[in-house]
This record gives sequence, C-alpha cells and structure tokens, in this order.
Amino acid sequence: MKKILLIALVAFLSTACSGKDFDDGVMTKKGKVYTINTETICNAKGYHGTTPIKVTIKKDKIMNVEALPNRETPRVFESVKQYMLPKFRDVKFKDYATVDCVSGATISSKCVRENMKAAYDYYTS
Repeated sequence: MKKILLIALVAFLSTACSGKDFDDGVMTKKGKVYTINTETICNAKGYHGTTPIKVTIKKDKIMNVEALPNRETPRVFESVKQYMLPKFRDVKFKDYATVDCVSGATISSKCVRENMKAAYDYYTS
C-alpha cells in the first residue's frame, strides 16, 4: 500500500512540476488557471454545516469565487454570494483576507474566509 501511494505521489509531483495540466481531486490546473475546491480541505461550519467554495486563480490573482452547495439559510447566504464573493475578483490571492465580511451574515462570511485560507494554504504548499 505504501509503495502504491509513493508511486502515485511521484507521478503527481512529476506532472505538477512539469507544467502540464493536472487534477488531484482538490486542485485542478488547466493551462495557467488553477481551481481549488475546498470541500475536503476545510471544515468551516456555519449554522447548518460546512460552507465549501471553489476558487479560480490565474497568475496569483483570484478570478472567481463560487459558493458550493451548503445548508446555510438561503436568504442569509445569498447576501454573502451577492456582496462578498464578487469582491474577491482581481484581488491578489495572498490578499484574500482584505475582503470584508457581510453584515447580517457574519458567521457565513467568516466561513468563506476560513475556506479562502484553506484554499490559499493548499495552493501555496
């Protein structure tokens, strides 16, 4: 089992380092665009469970942040989707924390920021 994992890791690293496209189940690279899905790397919980996101990055800038299915109160989380997520566009990924939380959706906003931190940590590791 360890040998199989080692072979898989070597194959992944050789692909990732070669500049070719890849998909490791969390991060996908297509050309110069990276997409990170936080479903399995962040456990940030709002009132009704986890609040995963998908972050798209190009040249170390955030292109898009999309909310993935969650169980937060729809009208509350809608304000996060409408007022917070668009503010990440064109922000340098390392500066993600400069985007403010949404009033009236503080817990959900903090969960999005925790997801952004997890995505950033994964991207830079």
